[in-house]
Amino acid sequence: MRRRRSGTDRGVVLVTGASAGIGRATADLLAARGWTVHGASRRGAGGPGWAPLTMDVDRDDDVAAGVRSVVAASGRIDAAVAGAGWGLSGPVEATALADARDQLETNFFGAVRVVQAALPHLRAQGGGRIVLVSSLGGAIGIPFQAFYSASKFAMEGFGEALAYEVAPFGIDVVLVEPGNVRTDFTASRRDVVLGADDPYATASAKAVSKMESDEAAGVDPASVAATVVRALESSRPPRRLSVGHPGERIGLLAKRVLPYRLFEWGARSSLGV
Repeated sequence: MRRRRSGTDRGVVLVTGASAGIGRATADLLAARGWTVHGASRRGAGGPGWAPLTMDVDRDDDVAAGVRSVVAASGRIDAAVAGAGWGLSGPVEATALADARDQLETNFFGAVRVVQAALPHLRAQGGGRIVLVSSLGGAIGIPFQAFYSASKFAMEGFGEALAYEVAPFGIDVVLVEPGNVRTDFTASRRDVVLGADDPYATASAKAVSKMESDEAAGVDPASVAATVVRALESSRPPRRLSVGHPGERIGLLAKRVLPYRLFEWGARSSLGV
């Protein structure tokens, strides 16, 4: 990102999903580092040193108006962090399409809306940066979270393609890929309700229990926030930055280098299946 300022005034950034979890930790840390932060969420909750913005990333008009309000208030927008998202668990066969669409609507299309609204301003200014909060689940499919993984796999392809398109305008795109993180994401996950005699009930319960345990033992959201800061403040950021326990992150390398059946055999126990 082209350096515009120095000292304590680093630029203007919009962070979505800022009411809790990774988004809240990111907004807090960026504000502490001298960024002018506009933290967007449906609740419109604020934090120390940054301005709250009520914005629903599922709504076209809301996002367009939100970005306009950032520019009106601060005179510009230098970066956008697309961090809004939630989880959906359950077997594919039993998941209502309405729930699956809701998952993609927020996690993927919510980020797309933010990007589309921010890009004209970033181009006009001669550069900027977009950080997309993806997931290790966007590189390794998570059983019984298929639609969550689908939303993050889509994010990965979108971000990679977008980067080619906007590079001539001085705009960088970085995908941040967290593993398990200790946030209220776990408690807020939407679960598909299965009957005791459902053929997937036992396997789904085991996998969901394993993921909840792993999330409870995950890294602090401050670690992800620090990675987002690196993505925003590095002069030449990598396309992807992963963050999480080493045992989780090694899966990215294993998937690239191992024969797929061997990788899948090794991944089963870690994924709870």
